[in-house]
Amino acid sequence: MRLLVFFISCFFVNITTAQTDSLSAKFPVYSIYLSSFDGSKIYYETRGAGKPVLLVHGFISTSTSWKRGRLYYDLLNAGYKVIILDMRGNGKSDKPHDSTAYDNDAETKDIMLLMDRLKIKRYNAVGYSRGSIITARLLVLDTRIKTAVLGGMGTDFTNPNWPRRIMFYHAMMGDSIPELKGAVDYVKQQHLDQLALAYLQRSQPSTSKEILSKIKKPVLVICGDKDTDNGSAADLAKLLPNAELATVPGDHNHASATPEFSKAVKLFLKSHGY
Repeated sequence: MRLLVFFISCFFVNITTAQTDSLSAKFPVYSIYLSSFDGSKIYYETRGAGKPVLLVHGFISTSTSWKRGRLYYDLLNAGYKVIILDMRGNGKSDKPHDSTAYDNDAETKDIMLLMDRLKIKRYNAVGYSRGSIITARLLVLDTRIKTAVLGGMGTDFTNPNWPRRIMFYHAMMGDSIPELKGAVDYVKQQHLDQLALAYLQRSQPSTSKEILSKIKKPVLVICGDKDTDNGSAADLAKLLPNAELATVPGDHNHASATPEFSKAVKLFLKSHGY
C-alpha cells in the first residue's frame, strides 16, 4: 500500500459548499482546451487575475485534486492567478494510446505551450509527487519560471532506472505485482485509462543530480514528516544551490492538503517577491 501512495496525490481536506460558492462568484473559472504540439487536447482552467501560479498534479490524479486541498483556495484568496491542467493521459485531457506520445518531455512541452497561449512571461510552478518530477523539468527547460515548489519528492526520481517507476509501469501493463494490486484495482474501479497511465510511467522523465546542481532559481522542497516514499527530501534540497527545505505534518497522501503546506508555499512565494 505504501507503493500506492508514492504517486497518487490525494487530498482529503473538505472545502465547504459555502466557501466554494463564494469563490465561484468572486473568481469565475475560465476553462478550455489547448491543442498541443502533437494535436493532443489538454484541458486547463485559470482563475484569478494576479501573479500566475501553476499547480501540477501527480500520478493517477487530475487537476481537480488541488480543489480538495487548502492551497488552491488560499492562493486565490491571496490574490494570485491560479492555473491548473489535466496532464496528458489524465482527466479531461487526451489519452493517446501511442507510447511515443509521452516521450521527450511531452508533458513539459504541453505546459510550456499553455504558458505561450496565456501569454505568461513569468510564473511559479508548484508540483506534488509526480507533478514535482515534471516541475523539475520545467526548471530545466522553461526560463519563464521565477520560483518553484517540489512537494512530496526526494532524490529517487534522479535515477532513470528507478525501480519503483518500472514496477508501476509493469503493473499498469497488466503484470501481476502484489504490492501494487491496490493501485491497479483503484484505476479499474475509477474507469481510468490504464494503458495511458502505463505509458506515463514508461516515459516518465528523470533529471540528473548534475543538472539539478546547476539550477539557480529559488526552490522550496517540501515534504510531510511521515513521507519517505520518494527518497530524502533533505537530500534533494541539498542538490539544489538555492533551495529551502520545509517539513509539514502528514504522510504522502495527506501532507499537501494541510494548512501548514499552504502556509509554507505562500510564505515562500512572498519571500521571493511573488
